[in-house]
Amino acid sequence: MSDIPAGLETLDFSFSGGQPAGAFAPVLVGVVGSGNLEVLLEAVAGSDCAVRVETSARGFEPIWQAVMNDFHARHPLAGVRIAINDMGATPAVVSLRLDQAVAELQGGRP
Repeated sequence: MSDIPAGLETLDFSFSGGQPAGAFAPVLVGVVGSGNLEVLLEAVAGSDCAVRVETSARGFEPIWQAVMNDFHARHPLAGVRIAINDMGATPAVVSLRLDQAVAELQGGRP
């Protein structure tokens, strides 16, 4: 029996600096389902990139931190809020969905 309580876990990460994303329509990629996740990017005021993860895979905060650090190193966004709804995706799938969202963002500028 695990000591980790059942239910979703919420993780928050924040990164300072980076390149301002500017104004953009919200970007949604992926689908919440077994072994997958959805990623929503929204423009916000400020110079930070805030990430909120809602995940069914509890107890993996260090892995999420590593994935988010890698993402921010590759895509140093500012003025962006990212919401991730996860149903047990692997780190590779998380990175893929984040990259897809950034590709949408870059291709969909007003």
